[in-house]
Amino acid sequence: MTSEQALPPYFNINPNTALGGLGAPTTTEDFARIARACEAGRADLASRGLEDSGGRSLRLFSTWEITRYLIPVATGHFRRVLKQNPVLPQGRSETTGGAKWFTFDEVLRLRAHFAAEGSKTKEYLPYRPKGQPAKLAAVANFKGGVGKTSTAAHLAMSAALDGYKVLVIDLDSQGSMTSIFGGTVADEWQTVFPLLARHHARHLQGENQRRMDRGEAPMPLDDTLSDALTARSETLIQKTHWPNIDLIGAQLNLYWAEFQIPVWRMGSRGWKLWDALTDSLSEDGILDQYDVIFLDTPPALGYLTINGLAASDILLVPLGASFLEFDSTGRFFDMLHATFGSIEEAENMAARALGRDGLAFQWDAVRAVVTRFDPAQQAELAALMQAYLGPTLSPHRQGFTALIGQAGEQVQGIYEADYRDFNRETYVRGRETFDATYAAFKQLLIGSWHRDVQAAQQAAQ
Repeated sequence: MTSEQALPPYFNINPNTALGGLGAPTTTEDFARIARACEAGRADLASRGLEDSGGRSLRLFSTWEITRYLIPVATGHFRRVLKQNPVLPQGRSETTGGAKWFTFDEVLRLRAHFAAEGSKTKEYLPYRPKGQPAKLAAVANFKGGVGKTSTAAHLAMSAALDGYKVLVIDLDSQGSMTSIFGGTVADEWQTVFPLLARHHARHLQGENQRRMDRGEAPMPLDDTLSDALTARSETLIQKTHWPNIDLIGAQLNLYWAEFQIPVWRMGSRGWKLWDALTDSLSEDGILDQYDVIFLDTPPALGYLTINGLAASDILLVPLGASFLEFDSTGRFFDMLHATFGSIEEAENMAARALGRDGLAFQWDAVRAVVTRFDPAQQAELAALMQAYLGPTLSPHRQGFTALIGQAGEQVQGIYEADYRDFNRETYVRGRETFDATYAAFKQLLIGSWHRDVQAAQQAAQ
């Protein structure tokens, strides 16, 4: 190799060659062209997981998978129960004498049968205390690329496989979570936006009543707020290809909320914007219709994220085991402290003056979760992070396996992937890390529910 060949590639770039590869200047209209190309490509990729009808479909589940992962019974006993109960789903075979495959709807029916008729020593259905509302879990970090949306999506799928009824709320105008679950959202009126607008409109109605009681003219509601008064959560919720996962989706226009909410806030300082999502879901009975609600937040601490964090009972903060992500996550927690601390300070100053109870935000649990973990390269840094963060950092590391990359290429979650498309050992290893992530989350979920049950029992004494 000559010295010229050994030079770095940025040496000796010919200006004429550089100009030739530069192309014409980019205009505003070119952004539209690029966006259309991306939309066409996205539609092509998404269509590869669609049925002929144009909707997403969930794969079938084999007897092996059901008895290994979903219903705690031996394979032989499972087959005997089906034979003894012909009214139960019997599955279908792709070849004569081949393995039986079931839809997930059928799996849920079979699980319900075993819960009613099976061994009382086994847990066929997940823990869910009666009389307690759904738990809301937000997945948030203002650094992009940390696995926020994929973690939220896989937790939702895990909870569904576990037997919970799940609602996913996409608060990110990029709409990635919506795409994962095959949602279609025409405009901001099919997102959470009308729920936030309705909350503000109701506040203004109360303010106007007080104005009229004082003999003052009421403040008019614009068309947006007037239309929002009729909004209901039920009209925003979409079914997905998972029988027990529903979705409130997002699309680009949802970002308008980040500009509209501060305008509303400036015109009405008494409006508690951080309660808008919680109050709306509660008023519409959504917290009684679902077991777990997952909130995917934007990669920024804006008003939508504040609503999601304030509504959540459990906060998960994904991050990679790298210096930059550790540093950024520390700044994220610092911003959370400053933001929610300033809200509490302002509210409590007014509360003290009026002799009312103060405001104190509280979460059942907050955990940072290491994602995309490579034990060969990142073990030392992860251990250092654990030493500094202590119990705030989940001891479980969500590893990266070949299955994660392959599932992403096929526009589906890991739990949606057919294990026959992979080496079975690869599938088992790839699934293990997400099963463990869900197990760590479920421990927080059950612990927080149980604490609420004990508090209710003590209050009743």
